[in-house]
Amino acid sequence: MSIDFIKSLYYEFISYFIPQKIKYKVEGECLKCGKCCKEIRSYGMKNEKDLKIMQFFLPHYKRFFISRIEENGEVVLSCKYLNQNGLCNVYNKRPSVCKNYPAKTINFNGKMIEGCGFKTTKKEFKDYL
Repeated sequence: MSIDFIKSLYYEFISYFIPQKIKYKVEGECLKCGKCCKEIRSYGMKNEKDLKIMQFFLPHYKRFFISRIEENGEVVLSCKYLNQNGLCNVYNKRPSVCKNYPAKTINFNGKMIEGCGFKTTKKEFKDYL
């Protein structure tokens, strides 16, 4: 038995325990409208207490506040450094979470804010073949 065959069996076995991840490719360009700073979706966060915990472990999250909670319980955050023109007042000091938005690929939800200059394209396993 070759080592490649053993690896193949191992990966086949492991694949039964790993949930399928769907990736979304992000394309487009920023329109500098500020929507992404007003409509920050935080999956898994349910209330003010969750935000405080996040801010404790990740201090750069202190710039965000809960602007509303949707009917489905989803928390929507906004940035306190956004000016009326939709631009960041502390652009040169923004944290990496802002600098890297949006990531080139994302693994969840796959939706961008309506009217945003970015769009997502679903990448399925067959697309990689």
